[in-house]
Amino acid sequence: MSQQPQRTLGVDLASDPKNTAVCVVRWSEQAFVEKVVKGVTDERILALVDECDVTGIDSPFGWPTEFVAHLSSHHAGGETTRASWSKDLRERLSYRRTDYLVKDVMGRWPLSVSTNQIAVPALRCSGLLRRLGVVDRSGDGRVFEVYPAVALVRWGVPQIPYKGRNMTPESMSRLREELCGRAPWLRFEGATYDQIVNSDDEFDALVAALAARAASLGFSSRPSPDDRELAAREGWIAVPDEGSLRVLCAGQR
Repeated sequence: MSQQPQRTLGVDLASDPKNTAVCVVRWSEQAFVEKVVKGVTDERILALVDECDVTGIDSPFGWPTEFVAHLSSHHAGGETTRASWSKDLRERLSYRRTDYLVKDVMGRWPLSVSTNQIAVPALRCSGLLRRLGVVDRSGDGRVFEVYPAVALVRWGVPQIPYKGRNMTPESMSRLREELCGRAPWLRFEGATYDQIVNSDDEFDALVAALAARAASLGFSSRPSPDDRELAAREGWIAVPDEGSLRVLCAGQR
């Protein structure tokens, strides 16, 4: 098990900085939410990464290998796949290896980075990863790809709709209570307790910071030896181990 980080940063990355949120959690015998900020530029994210030990970013770190090859060949006027269009081909072009594993956990596909608007935050993320010197996108021990929706499932938090039009004071307050009930060691400094229910982006940033902690301690999925090289290019979602939320804080072990 790796050394326990003192601070984790969660980033809910959007294509527009005004919709991008970050959360910093400090860890000791308890965990303290130090700050939650929305409206965050690349420069601010990079500065916070430097201040923290481990970072979890809610954004795809790469694209499906077969999609990249298909698009590159098509763009250059070369030969693309000769296979007839089918459900299987569509899925291979739409989803990364890690997305298949997330589907097994959640019972549904995550958003496709090649066919959904989440590709735009991923483009922004690719620039951040370059500036951070991230070469291994499977999780280099310092920066991990995280997915709050699957983390909540693995931690047993009820699947309460809270994104977009479903974001209401009632849904956000219930989510906060469900999460805190499973993490009684979680403490909030200043106005952070209220901030995480004012925006689904800020709530996701908190979950991303917790998921980064799980990944740093070895309580999350890692690619198999066969998937290692692929994951280093495509990215790999650090899916927390089932029930791992309760053991993220040193004082609870």
